[in-house]
Amino acid sequence: MEDMKKILEELDANLKGFAKDYPEQTNAFFDFMEKVEKDGALDRKTKELVALGIAVAKRCKYCIAFHVNNLLQLKATKDEIMEAGYVGVFMDGGPGMTYLQLVEKAIEDLK
Repeated sequence: MEDMKKILEELDANLKGFAKDYPEQTNAFFDFMEKVEKDGALDRKTKELVALGIAVAKRCKYCIAFHVNNLLQLKATKDEIMEAGYVGVFMDGGPGMTYLQLVEKAIEDLK
């Protein structure tokens, strides 16, 4: 299984490349993401937990690494993170269950 730190580094490098080559589009996405993630009716941690569940359901290893990293920075517990991952499994079924291993790997690799 891939090292989730390397997955996160690869994502970061690619996003920086997109920002350099396509600044208007990339910055528009980042601006939108910043507005959506800020505290509102839901706090940022809750939003990140939701995003992680969706990442599992969508089977996105880059998203899993990204959101687990954010959740660890927000002091989410392993149980909170894994429970959000299981919500994604519930919404996706068997294929989502196979991606839950990436959530656990990301927790370990990104601590």
